[in-house]
Amino acid sequence: MTPVWVFPAYPLLLSAPFGGNLISAAGRAGRPDGINTVPVALAAITAQGTGFLISFMICAAFLYRLMTQKLPRDHQRPGVFISIGPSAFSSAGLVQLGSLSHSIFPSDFMGTEHAVHILRLLAYMAGLWLWGLSIWFFLVSVGSLWKYLRPESKGKLHFQMTWFSFVFPNTALVAATEALGSAFDSPGLQIFGCVLAGCLVLVWILVFTKMLRCLWRREL
Repeated sequence: MTPVWVFPAYPLLLSAPFGGNLISAAGRAGRPDGINTVPVALAAITAQGTGFLISFMICAAFLYRLMTQKLPRDHQRPGVFISIGPSAFSSAGLVQLGSLSHSIFPSDFMGTEHAVHILRLLAYMAGLWLWGLSIWFFLVSVGSLWKYLRPESKGKLHFQMTWFSFVFPNTALVAATEALGSAFDSPGLQIFGCVLAGCLVLVWILVFTKMLRCLWRREL
């Protein structure tokens, strides 16, 4: 098995970012009362948690496979990067909703005037924890390609459509890094996020160009 099995849960993993964007867009449009922010936020977090736990169980099975067997076949190796997405999307969504907590929840939510500040702090801490997990999966994914990066390596990774796994899951890591950089007002995280974004653009151009080349040569 590979982290590609996580794909059925990916729509759920986009719930929190979509919910945060919806609430933020309503605020920028000057219509914060146009949507009921509390149910939207709570439903987004519920769906996000469901998707994350489903994907985490699949990733746990994948880690067990790594410990007992070996890495996936060469043509499946790029799919390892999909394991980054669940924790990174959850981190980005939670931090984004946490930063909007003052406009989502009323000042006396759950009977206390400190609820908004507590929820924002919890969202930031949970986002930081999940971001660390996504960084670990990123390092494992890069390490799985190490044999192709060594100068003396004779192996060659032929292009497959799974190469787009180098791009999509890492967009979540970039979004989570930038969100945490803004939340904690950390120049280091913001610079790191910009560097990751620049590298991601270059990787996307490389993968897209490679796909066009293989289509032209009828090698797909």
